[in-house]
Amino acid sequence: MKPRISLFAEHEREDRRSKIGDPLVGLTKHVDFDALAASIDAAAPRPSRAKGGRPPYSTVLMVKILVLQQLYNLADDALEYQLLDRRSFLQFLELTESSSIPDAKTIWLFRDRLAQAGAGTLVFEQVQLQLQKHGYMARCGQIVDASLVQAPIQRNKRDEADTVKEGTMPLTWKPHKRAQKDVDARWTKKHGKSHFGYKLHASVDKRYKLIRKIAVTNAAVADTSVFEAVLDPSNTSKAVYADRGYPSAERESALKQAGWQVHIQRRGHATKGISAAQKRRNRRIATPRARVEHVFGALAQMGGKLVRCLGILRTTFALYLKAASYNLKRLVFLKERGLAPF
Repeated sequence: MKPRISLFAEHEREDRRSKIGDPLVGLTKHVDFDALAASIDAAAPRPSRAKGGRPPYSTVLMVKILVLQQLYNLADDALEYQLLDRRSFLQFLELTESSSIPDAKTIWLFRDRLAQAGAGTLVFEQVQLQLQKHGYMARCGQIVDASLVQAPIQRNKRDEADTVKEGTMPLTWKPHKRAQKDVDARWTKKHGKSHFGYKLHASVDKRYKLIRKIAVTNAAVADTSVFEAVLDPSNTSKAVYADRGYPSAERESALKQAGWQVHIQRRGHATKGISAAQKRRNRRIATPRARVEHVFGALAQMGGKLVRCLGILRTTFALYLKAASYNLKRLVFLKERGLAPF
């Protein structure tokens, strides 16, 4: 079949794309990017232009670009190309008639400025406020879990590795080498396999599968040591679900005294397994607890299983931004499917 020539081909493709559904249209419709930009400007004020120079791109535009980057898992160079080539991106950014598009270096500098200012927490909290504004409060309990995040593997000599473990850099490293070394990431083992990087700890509400609290540590930090830090007291239910990695008699006793309803799966030991009753209890907990795996699966599709940056500071910002972008994507899904908040 020969291609059909039409003077209205662009409009016909636009209509067809609208019928299929463009997720970016939902973001424009339901997300207040001006509020996000305002929170960022408060946390990381824009550089002074006292010395002149070209006016910077607006914060709203750059925030939208960062969200696109997270949703589609694009490196800076790939993102620059897509901004030049992809019409749906240009429509989302309102740049269809503009020849001025931020390049990869501009995107990196903006993101790094926010990371150095620790703006990730404010972005994540601003998204939480928007979720509440739409009526999607944390409800029906929460599920706590953690996921490994791979970082670029470092090839260090044994003595260098020992120095890094102590939290310092070898004196023999020159400045350009220091800039390429991650001294915050750590090795850990899971299911017999070694992993290098960081760990994302999260609390997800059972009702809407939205991420409510997160914490970022190196991979060697035990999941159980961050459990209380990610508990969300704003959830309307006191039910807490977790897997076999979190059981502790002291923890469960303290949680119950504080009014929490504890649903943590039991774990057997090398010399003693779990009883039939405990197995039935684990199965009952498994179904609601599995909802957190859906969230980590969605983050993995967005590239949440690895980071391209170095250091705990940049990684923390990247993962907070990733979690916030997931929540925005989930918000659009809930709104477009007509799932009422109550």
